[in-house]
Amino acid sequence: MKTGLCAGVLMALFAVVDVTQAADAEAGRSIADRWCAACHVISDGNADSPAVRGTDAVPTLASIARDPNRGPNWLRQWLVAPHPPMPDLNLSRSETDDVIAYLQRMAR
Repeated sequence: MKTGLCAGVLMALFAVVDVTQAADAEAGRSIADRWCAACHVISDGNADSPAVRGTDAVPTLASIARDPNRGPNWLRQWLVAPHPPMPDLNLSRSETDDVIAYLQRMAR
């Protein structure tokens, strides 16, 4: 009985940690504005939102976000271990989660 109680308390603590560490799409947008906009056009597709810098030599962030072959797992792998010419941004796990949350929001 005591073991079951301890396991329940631990599970409750982990659930709280998961909620407090939820990805932040706005923080992801800030990261994208700072690190991605030098190469990628950043626009959410809304006519009221101006495009932010970037070039047409690489895919826009919106096209990456909406590509069905580039889901969250693909994005995570790419951001953690990108291939040239994309630089390694050395994002933390939390920052990576934030960028993915931003791209997922953009995909809607």
